[in-house]
Amino acid sequence: MQKILTGNESAAWGAMCAMAQVVSAYPITPQTTIIEELANLVAKGMLKAEFIKVESEHSAMAGCIGAQAAGARTFTATSAQGLALMHEMLHWAALGRLPVVMANVNRAMAPGWSIWTDQNDSLAQRDTGWLQYYCESNQEVLDTVIQAYKVAEAVDLPVMLVLDAFFLSHTYEAVDIPGQERTLGYLPPYKPSIYLDVNEPHAFGGIVPQDVYMEFRYKMQLAMDQALEEADKADEEFNRMFGRGYGLIERYHSDDAETILVTAGTATSTARVVIDDLRARGRSVGLLKIRLFRPFPAQLVREALAGCRRVAVLDRNICVGMGGIFAQEIRSALYHQPPERRPHIHGYIVGLGGRDIIPEVIEQIADDAEKRTVDDGRMIWIGLKD
Repeated sequence: MQKILTGNESAAWGAMCAMAQVVSAYPITPQTTIIEELANLVAKGMLKAEFIKVESEHSAMAGCIGAQAAGARTFTATSAQGLALMHEMLHWAALGRLPVVMANVNRAMAPGWSIWTDQNDSLAQRDTGWLQYYCESNQEVLDTVIQAYKVAEAVDLPVMLVLDAFFLSHTYEAVDIPGQERTLGYLPPYKPSIYLDVNEPHAFGGIVPQDVYMEFRYKMQLAMDQALEEADKADEEFNRMFGRGYGLIERYHSDDAETILVTAGTATSTARVVIDDLRARGRSVGLLKIRLFRPFPAQLVREALAGCRRVAVLDRNICVGMGGIFAQEIRSALYHQPPERRPHIHGYIVGLGGRDIIPEVIEQIADDAEKRTVDDGRMIWIGLKD
């Protein structure tokens, strides 16, 4: 079945296809229509789920944690300040090894108060133990929700899929919907090995002494390592069944490129157009899209960037005092490469607070990177007003 859906509606229909059993939700712009669409799907009987209306985002995640611990497949969604309010509970879900799936609509953090997109809300949660996917299109949003459950339930870790506010959340595209019956062939019902059961009691989230806690974290890291393999397998299987695959990263005209632009989210689509134009003019420029950010696909990134002379990272975020976060991750991934295989990394801060990343801006970044002969680690701001 194909429908014209917004990115938010695509996230809701993805949860419907995956047959989420509990939706615990609190509305916040620009995520609200995800919850509205899920409420409609439940009311129409298209999704047989318990819909929990809560008083805050903190409670929304608490509801998912309780339901997931009881053996139910859960879903929620949020943005920006709502995600920040969830912060404590994100740790409880991850270290509790609960495969909750959540859509986060990237929205700039306040103050100044904003409803427009950048990546700081989700990237501020990068150390909580959640997997993170960054989506480029509405179709990718729907498909990633389904894949997220596959991976989350394989490694017992929660997954956050991320979509840009308004550029995806409120923009309509034609989206193929596999439906519950076809999805069931890909994603079987959730059957946890341990859950809250009065007939077989277990302790959940209790206090632990110093000689136990560190091992919990170690096992969590092992699960993150396993998640790289599981995410790749889940995407390949999805491609075989539904004819759509995205990879953990995507390379575009990068094999022979001297300059490679690195993007995530909707800026990728614009960058492809720019790359095609620059290639037509004889410029040796390529593209690397990062889809899976946590766990970071370091080896794939190393392979994709090996041999190029320079890398220009478009960061729609800012770690104040350090620079763009994707640029930091890529520098770390390439640090141990031999010098002859390690390109110059140039980090560009762009598009904060929803400012448009138009083709002219991306070409400006490519031009600037090609002129730089020294990798001095500076953050480069693009599009600042005088």
